[in-house]
Amino acid sequence: MNDNYNGALQQPLHSGFNATSTTQDVIKGIDLHDKTVIVTGGYAGIGLETVKTLVTAGAKVIVPARDVQKAANNLKGVNNVTVEAMDLMNPASIDAFADKFLSVHAQLDILINNAGIMWVPLQRDQRGYESQLATNHLGHFQLTARLWPALKHANGARVVNVSSFGHQMAPFNFDDPNFINREYETLQGYGQSKTANNLFSVELDHRGKAFGVRAFSLHPGSVLGTDLGRVAPMALFQQMGTHDENGDIYPEVAARLKTVAQGAATSVWCATSPQLNGIGGVYCEDADIAQLDEGNIVHNYDDPSSLRGVKPYAVDATNARKLWAISEEMTGVSFPAN
Repeated sequence: MNDNYNGALQQPLHSGFNATSTTQDVIKGIDLHDKTVIVTGGYAGIGLETVKTLVTAGAKVIVPARDVQKAANNLKGVNNVTVEAMDLMNPASIDAFADKFLSVHAQLDILINNAGIMWVPLQRDQRGYESQLATNHLGHFQLTARLWPALKHANGARVVNVSSFGHQMAPFNFDDPNFINREYETLQGYGQSKTANNLFSVELDHRGKAFGVRAFSLHPGSVLGTDLGRVAPMALFQQMGTHDENGDIYPEVAARLKTVAQGAATSVWCATSPQLNGIGGVYCEDADIAQLDEGNIVHNYDDPSSLRGVKPYAVDATNARKLWAISEEMTGVSFPAN
């Protein structure tokens, strides 16, 4: 019944998978018939690939979507998938989705909180909360809380929070999470939202393991072909040295990035692998548990494979408990997880 407070379980399992492993590699031999799954953002990028893979293993998947028409179009022809309306920036729509789900389904076996935004200018939801924090963490915190009865009822559910190496850009700023008294920097906002994903997983697993609910966070890798950077100005990518003057990605850069099937592999592995039975709260990458990064890992931004490891502040027990409390306060949602 161990959990990952302070990175206690952040040791690679030597799973047999690596950065080139695909969703089809990690799903091999997994039977998800009679399993119900929710994947937020499951209609684009690695979310779409995740949904397709889980369906091939027999799962019934529900995809809550802000853009229902886009979701329906992208998932056309994929069997056993239902699209429902939900906007992570709109608390009422989260409640409505959860209420509808609970009225039909007694249990939820896998919840993959995959949806996310990045590189956005300063935007706020109707409560005044910064949009990356609201979308990437607070919306998923509320969704998980509302779905808690069904997760408990599954007797072995998993919650997977798709985080990022981007958590290393910023710890969670408990004093000013919404950039009220500090200058807004989009990557600082993104970084703290991804740190929140990790801390949420640590505390959710700590609280949920008594009910058979285990939680995980993960870095998909640097993936080619997602729309995560869809609102970022091309000048930013050019400044980073990844794109030429015409806005085309350099071939040598593209060659070092993961495919979508490789990028989604860790999500699928966290959601389904028996190798993680009895383990929880860990941050994963390349379909394995990541190392704790205490300054012992050299990061080279020209080499995506070196962008690995989890910072101690992102698995810290005190931070995890504080994040839970501030998330309840900000969302107005009581989530005792009992």
